[in-house]
Amino acid sequence: MTEPLMILVAGPYRSGTGDDPDRIAANHRVIQEACLRLFRAGHLAVNGEDLALPLARLAGSTRVGDAAFDEVFHPLGRRLVARCDGVLRLPGESAGSDEMVAIARARGAAVWTSIDDVPAAPRPCPPPAR
Repeated sequence: MTEPLMILVAGPYRSGTGDDPDRIAANHRVIQEACLRLFRAGHLAVNGEDLALPLARLAGSTRVGDAAFDEVFHPLGRRLVARCDGVLRLPGESAGSDEMVAIARARGAAVWTSIDDVPAAPRPCPPPAR
């Protein structure tokens, strides 16, 4: 067992979507689901999308890829990965996710390609009662 880790979940967001909002939302959901699994395993899981998108809107973004979006989206991810203990790289092509992995590796942080390879935390959160 290890102490709870702060893990950046990186996976395709726009890649392969043609900027179709429904396909982007589906990709975002996969990222968020991985965050929930890590949280339930006792870790602090973060993703750049959930932090960057509200800031991009405040900066004036009205669509994915506009100037305000570009001002915030990947720069926030770069700052975030610099503070994380590791990166969980989800499957699928994504230049941004590959960049987050490269940054993590350059600073000696862990990189996992399967959620099952992430070390257990000492006090996982129990699943919700049904």
